[in-house]
Amino acid sequence: MNNEKNESDNSPDSQLSGEQSQQHYDFSQSPNSLSENSKIDSVENIPLAEETNQVTLPNKTKNKNPYKIAFYGLGAVVILGSVAFFGYKYMKPKDTPAAINQCLDTDTKVYDAYKNAVVLIKHQYGYFAKINGKEFQLTVPEATVQTIYGTGFFVDKEGSLITNSHVLQPWNSNEKENEKIQTNISNMKMKIASILTTDINEDGFESFILRNWENASAYDEESSYVENDLESEENAGEEFVNSSEYQSDTANAATDIAASIPQKEYISEENIEVYMKTIEISVALHDSNEEWLSCDIAKVADDKNIDLGILQLRDKKTPESVVNIIDLNNAITEDQSLKPGEKAIMIGYPLGVDLAQTNSGIKVQLYNGQISKESDGNKIQYSITSTHGASGAPVFNKCGQLIAVNFSGVDEIQGFNFGIVAKQIHTIFKN
Repeated sequence: MNNEKNESDNSPDSQLSGEQSQQHYDFSQSPNSLSENSKIDSVENIPLAEETNQVTLPNKTKNKNPYKIAFYGLGAVVILGSVAFFGYKYMKPKDTPAAINQCLDTDTKVYDAYKNAVVLIKHQYGYFAKINGKEFQLTVPEATVQTIYGTGFFVDKEGSLITNSHVLQPWNSNEKENEKIQTNISNMKMKIASILTTDINEDGFESFILRNWENASAYDEESSYVENDLESEENAGEEFVNSSEYQSDTANAATDIAASIPQKEYISEENIEVYMKTIEISVALHDSNEEWLSCDIAKVADDKNIDLGILQLRDKKTPESVVNIIDLNNAITEDQSLKPGEKAIMIGYPLGVDLAQTNSGIKVQLYNGQISKESDGNKIQYSITSTHGASGAPVFNKCGQLIAVNFSGVDEIQGFNFGIVAKQIHTIFKN
């Protein structure tokens, strides 16, 4: 049996197996180290070359610890998950700019392309006075601060927005409103002139007027007429007094009383200006949490028939979230293209912040209809539902091209609204 074992040990496979056994089990260098004189209880206790090979081969994979593999696998999952999370948070793809030569074709695509370019405008305005060159805001009871809302849209990357002129100058919005404001202005000028004396320092004008406003009076033709009537009756009664001495004494007494009263000089009404002016005008973006961005009024159309104006962000930078500005070069400028029956899509803020405010921030709205009447070169009529707050909203055709700027409608009934045609924008805004 020992001879068979030795022959087996001299085979190439046995040598390879022996080398492997030496490496992993630290066996002796000599295969003859197991001498014939060794006490062996049983031949089965000595592994044969074939058995040794079966034992040693699994040891090649013993280094691949299953716990280590699981650990590395878990680590890889964590790393990939982190990359995916932060990659989405900080490197998520932005909205793709709309191709100006591509017809968007659906309301949803038009909305998605331009919703971020349409803003909610908040305009606060009130009464101001300028006396001897000193300007200040009036805070008397009649000079209430007004707030209106409108819509505007970005047309360049410098923060320029198009809206209606009546959103920028609401005090000139219509004749009835303007007449009421002019009456208030006239009354306030006369009241100021009735109490403000020349000895008041310019820095104290505002506080002095507010403290003494209850004593102020405005000119009243009816009361003036009554005073003249009473005066004539008093003069008529004096004809029954025949004593010239009594008249002389009365006149002297009146002169003495007048002389004893300190005389003050009042500021002339001609030196007092009262007018309405913007206190603050700002815009909020779609999806914002009422974060208002301050603006300045850049221009208002001179022609009253063109109800358009330009607003600009104070920092003159269009926000990065506005991927697609409304390109005026892609606007419809030919009246014959504005045909009744063609689609009309409006994106805006009817009812202002009341309808725009949601639990997840400011949301712009979409309304659609059809062109109802051919353009007269200045305005068009359409059946889009609209109301206050949507003034200045852009109106598109089905392809997403600007066709008009919404500016008015009929309050009593919906479906009769009007827009200034897009070509008129170029009269106030030069690219």
